[in-house]
Amino acid sequence: MIGYLDLLLRLAIWFLLTADLSPANIAIGVAVALLLPRTSTTRAVLRDWLHVLWEILQAIPIAYFEAIEIILRPHTREDLTLERVKPNRTPGLIFLDIFLITFTPKTIVLKYQEDGWYKVHWVRRQRRQNGTIQERKEG
Repeated sequence: MIGYLDLLLRLAIWFLLTADLSPANIAIGVAVALLLPRTSTTRAVLRDWLHVLWEILQAIPIAYFEAIEIILRPHTREDLTLERVKPNRTPGLIFLDIFLITFTPKTIVLKYQEDGWYKVHWVRRQRRQNGTIQERKEG
């Protein structure tokens, strides 16, 4: 039987794609979630799932702040970085990690590399100080 977390993830994706919470769409979403093939990976630790979900909840106000900041101040610098995938991540947790990175307006995952890296595009701000352009240090 499909795990509850897998079912909830599949339903959440379904509702995000369809943007419809009618009874018929809920029934179709449950049917699709149950009919999709299950991956043969080890079960994710509940603590890892709860940690990622907590990080997503924390990212919501950060995303609003970054969106307002991009509107009010120009961001002219772009960077590409490689970030390592956390160890022992299931495909569901990797998806949520990518969602978390892409959720904030200043970052987007361009590619997930099978060797355990995310290729991330950053939009950053540059400041002018004393007539020269200084890079903003991200902490």
